[in-house]
Amino acid sequence: MSARKEIIEKLRKQQRTRYEMPAIALEQITYPDLVTQFIEVVKLVGGCAVELKEGEDVNRVVASLYPDAEVIASALPDIRMATLNPDKVEDPHQLDNLDLAVIEGEIGIAENGAVWIPQQMRHKVICFIAEYLVILLDKKRLVATMHDAYRELENKEYGFGVFISGPSKTADIEQALVVGAHGARGVTVLLK
Repeated sequence: MSARKEIIEKLRKQQRTRYEMPAIALEQITYPDLVTQFIEVVKLVGGCAVELKEGEDVNRVVASLYPDAEVIASALPDIRMATLNPDKVEDPHQLDNLDLAVIEGEIGIAENGAVWIPQQMRHKVICFIAEYLVILLDKKRLVATMHDAYRELENKEYGFGVFISGPSKTADIEQALVVGAHGARGVTVLLK
């Protein structure tokens, strides 16, 4: 018997009354309009969320939001404005100096404005190295809470994945907020 198991067994013998784990009923958070809630919270965390109109060209919207972007990376087939397909780059170091990356999200969470990004791209660094990040998200894939998102991910297989909520931010003990320290300086979610 291992030392750990031996200690646990000794503790069990000392326990006089055993109590079953209580059933905990958590009240589910709901929102009357997931799209509105998501857009408001993304703004609160420093990002931007835009609901695309029916038939609106995503390339025009991205170009209008980031007119100064010169080096634009995307492997998505609908993004014709991309100047670089990051999946065709061998060395991820060559992705340095990206002005903008356009990627696709899988699940959006209304309570915190986060978007689940599974690694659908060759180099995961694309999510963090670009100055600005645009995430395309199907508005039908919005859920109310992180609990809902984790339930959806429960039986899926994925390697790397990340929840991104707004631009990268950090603050030191002097409470000096720095945006873009560990990732994108700006994040826009386009709801299609």
